[in-house]
Amino acid sequence: MLQCIFILSDSGEVMLEKQLTGHRVDRSICDWFWDQAISQGDSSKLPSVIASPTHYLFQIVRDGITFLACTQVEMPPLMGIEFLGRAADILSDYLGGLNEDIIKDNFVIVYELLDEMIDNGFPLTTEYNILKEMIAPPNIVSKVLSVVTGNSSNVSNTLPGATASCVPWRTADLNYASNEVYVDLIEEMDATINRDGVLVKCESYGEVQVNSHLSGIPELTLSFANPSILNDVRFHPCVRFRPWESHQILSFVPPDGQFKLMSYRVKKLKSTPIYVKPQLTSDAGTCRVSVLVGIRHDPGKTIDSLTVKFQLPRCATSCDLTSNHGQVDILADKTCSWSIGRIPKDKAPAMSGTLMLEAGLERLNVYPTFQVEFRIMGVALSGLKIDKLEVKNVANRPYKGFRALTRSGLYEVRS
Repeated sequence: MLQCIFILSDSGEVMLEKQLTGHRVDRSICDWFWDQAISQGDSSKLPSVIASPTHYLFQIVRDGITFLACTQVEMPPLMGIEFLGRAADILSDYLGGLNEDIIKDNFVIVYELLDEMIDNGFPLTTEYNILKEMIAPPNIVSKVLSVVTGNSSNVSNTLPGATASCVPWRTADLNYASNEVYVDLIEEMDATINRDGVLVKCESYGEVQVNSHLSGIPELTLSFANPSILNDVRFHPCVRFRPWESHQILSFVPPDGQFKLMSYRVKKLKSTPIYVKPQLTSDAGTCRVSVLVGIRHDPGKTIDSLTVKFQLPRCATSCDLTSNHGQVDILADKTCSWSIGRIPKDKAPAMSGTLMLEAGLERLNVYPTFQVEFRIMGVALSGLKIDKLEVKNVANRPYKGFRALTRSGLYEVRS
């Protein structure tokens, strides 16, 4: 049971406080938490569950905004973390993003959403489609009417019919002229490559996103060609667990619109699509930098939005870096960003140059780690493939679309 929720800005200011039970939690707990965040240098580096002298704290960070929940009683930690994640996702969808100004401009809607999502410390309604029927998303018309009429409430006077249904995430009276369902495989590849070029770790975290515009109460069945590679699967509440447990088949009645059907992880991947080979040699107060980038295993699709970044050493006073393809920028926080875009077919992108070290320092003692960003449309690098999607209880034959996207996650190359 959660007792209180705080929303903090990136400076530690309490933007919103929501007391959930009769036991009031003092704001001083936020000061204690922020002191811990400052000691770590960044609140995102703190563990998701923290034991303070008086409370258990659950925290997540989204776009610089910290969601903090408190309790003094024993409870499943994942329940607190999952609820904060769901609250952050819904607020982002409702408000079109998350930042300090957006939350302060829509203060009333944030409170109304939290009122419906949690009751007496226990999660209640967390389905976006149902909340959208109960609380109208903000728009220009509603803001003008609230100013004219003085009524700032966005809560509907009638309860959505789906709340009393056996499938509370979907209303029964939906009707579309053309039925459509789209399935997206979206993956992030995490990889660590040591200074010898050896792949230390490589895995993919993926999500199956579904965008459904189907009439009535459809029954969908989604199967994969190779479900045995999936680990750490998590499902939307609409998924029936027994078909998956017995045959690795997803059977569900979908919510209307876009939603995350499941998430998964594929571990121990054997290769990466690109290679990054940094070489740094230092002597006599200078450090020579050379970075070569190319395709290691061709995924069959275009690799674009390729960027290589690294933090300049603190002891570097100046730098002169150039590349034969793309653009090299030195940002205000002393980060070198090399924007490559697409890898050309006729040459391998290369960046080279020198770093000048501060006076009295002959050699570089700490070598930087290179972060790599990329995107590949049309392929899931984990190897996961959709076998078929069956749609039942729909009068007209629906259109079914499938897409895949792989992008970089925490992709690091040590030098």
